[in-house]
Amino acid sequence: MKVKFFAVAALVGCAQFVSGQVTDAEAALRTNTADSVDGWKVKGVASLNATQTSLTNWVGGGQNSISINGAFNIQANYKMGKNSWENTLDLGYGLMKQGEDADYRKTDDRIDFSTKYGYQAYKSLYYAALASFKSQMTNGYNYIDDTTKQKISAFLAPAYVIGALGVDYKPNSYFSAFVAPLTVKYTIVNDQDLADAGAFGVDAAEYAVETLPDGTVVSTSTVSKHGKKARGEFGGYLRLMFSKSDFKAEALKNLSITSKADFFSNYLHNPQNIDVSWETQIAMKVNKYITVSVSTHLIYDDDIDVPVKTTLPDGTEGIKMSKRVQFKEIAGVGIMYNF
Repeated sequence: MKVKFFAVAALVGCAQFVSGQVTDAEAALRTNTADSVDGWKVKGVASLNATQTSLTNWVGGGQNSISINGAFNIQANYKMGKNSWENTLDLGYGLMKQGEDADYRKTDDRIDFSTKYGYQAYKSLYYAALASFKSQMTNGYNYIDDTTKQKISAFLAPAYVIGALGVDYKPNSYFSAFVAPLTVKYTIVNDQDLADAGAFGVDAAEYAVETLPDGTVVSTSTVSKHGKKARGEFGGYLRLMFSKSDFKAEALKNLSITSKADFFSNYLHNPQNIDVSWETQIAMKVNKYITVSVSTHLIYDDDIDVPVKTTLPDGTEGIKMSKRVQFKEIAGVGIMYNF
């Protein structure tokens, strides 16, 4: 699948009207990004969602299950005159178990840190520099069946590091558009098995070959050169942020809508294929602590092959690698604490 430039233009056009899981935290924290008061402002949010199902002699069928998702976000922002510095750390982790003998499986796992410095050039326009780091905490698996699983990710495998220079447009307290024509992106795969397989777009391992008696040349299992653990890209970057929780209408006064959409184009390789990461969340406060939320995360990366279940020629179930849109949705009721 190729994500063309016109698709990005459409997303940019509607970005201010869509919402995004950037966690309960950012929905609560990013309301006053254009605050004119100088000095440090530090805020944070911790949230916890849990569900449980227990069945005993239930003739309708089903399985016992339990799931838990936690999130933590802290934001430290500094403003002095024309200088601004925004720092955000976002952590999330979730587990689910379905069935008495099943293992716990991940439903969420993220580390997301970003820092952005801006110098006011003219009214709502800032010269800006951004650095970000994204990864996960534990191994991730593709479950082929109840007893077979394949490792497809790990801590720092992948990890994404971005450094960008550009301009930041902030016309109000709830929307910003950071445009960076000069951006370096590094993809890290700090797991040799995954690196040898060429996961997440790094160069795969090279294997030794041997010649069979009939003259056929085949690859062996002996690695002659291990896969690379990092891949660098140079291109353009766009980040759109929309976050609003101070609606005036009575029907919307407890509603928070947040959206974060990142777009990256590699100038040196297939620049028309845009990497997209779009996080979405709508949260409704029931009372001071209880929140109902729906969140989504859409990812497309032209350099990532996704494992997909398939039926092999011999009729058995197997896995093939294919470029796909990744999508995650979480809905729940839980507690949220602001500090």
